[in-house]
Amino acid sequence: MARGFSCGRRQPQRTRSVLCGWRCGPTSCAGNHRVGSTLKPDSAFRPAWWLPGPHLQTLFPQLFRKQRQPLLTRERIELDDGDFLDIDWSADNGGPIVLLLHGLEGSIRSHYATGLIHSLTRCGCLVVLLNFRGCSGESNRLPRSYHSGDTGDVDTVLRRLVNLYPQRFIYTVGISLGGNVLLKWLGENPEQTFVRKAVAVSVPFTLDIAAHRLERGLSRLYQAHLLNKLRRSTRSKAAHTALPIDISRLSRIKSFRQFDDQVTAPLHGFDGVDDYYRRASSRPFIKNIRTPTLILHALDDPFMTPDAVPEVNELGPGVQLELSAAGGHVGFVGGILPWKPRYWIDERVCAYFQAPGLKQHNT
Repeated sequence: MARGFSCGRRQPQRTRSVLCGWRCGPTSCAGNHRVGSTLKPDSAFRPAWWLPGPHLQTLFPQLFRKQRQPLLTRERIELDDGDFLDIDWSADNGGPIVLLLHGLEGSIRSHYATGLIHSLTRCGCLVVLLNFRGCSGESNRLPRSYHSGDTGDVDTVLRRLVNLYPQRFIYTVGISLGGNVLLKWLGENPEQTFVRKAVAVSVPFTLDIAAHRLERGLSRLYQAHLLNKLRRSTRSKAAHTALPIDISRLSRIKSFRQFDDQVTAPLHGFDGVDDYYRRASSRPFIKNIRTPTLILHALDDPFMTPDAVPEVNELGPGVQLELSAAGGHVGFVGGILPWKPRYWIDERVCAYFQAPGLKQHNT
């Protein structure tokens, strides 16, 4: 039996609530949602008692985590299609390289990016943040930008890292959308030798399920916030690049499904939203992954329901799925004292990359 799972009896049917989409009590989530599932929470993470429920876990680091920006050096990569990618490098301490992939409309200003860069550099790693097209503070040149299933730019950057540092270990971390891209790339390239180990956090494994979840309950607040950012980015691009879409309709888009159908799909060559969700979701690719890969996920994630999480028989031979009953979306905040929170993702990622026999120092 793969780690992170245990067989259990059939669970009784539950009814939905505004917390995680199921009735789990007023402040916590029990986790065992899928009827007849073999999935059980088996993570070492314990949520802070003073942050009960998925929304407090999700929002606290976004609103209150202290942001001490790391010193980074930016490099621009010119692409064969006429566009560019901006990547940010931490100081080189001679250790292994970690490629960090951010989430939807993320950047170095994202709370998890700052935290992971500081933690990983303290662990002796050289961190490289890939800013997806249009997310570095400057709109990209082409009508297309980035999406949940776009693995081409990740492949380009990984090949560059291998060419620059052929003797160093390369690890990768993907957060949310970045995690979906990472898992899809690993599944598309099961024999790859670029990446030694990978971590994916709070992945929207099944995009259709995630889109529907974000139209319900308090999760609509996250959808509204991210849609505002997407609309701004699209309008900014349209100011200097002709787009094959009707910009005047942006203000009438009220859901991710509508945005992906009217903007993402036509800009990236998909035949509508259903074709995009089907081809871009990482879940079908996970069974092919052979690279040692850790997936961290909370069953109360307000960006999706537990039905989106792959089953045991869908995990590739390299995949370790650690499920927690609580933690929200890219939250995972622990700690006994409210004025001294512990950000468990940073700790777990560093521990995974520093496993015996896999840590590499100067080469």
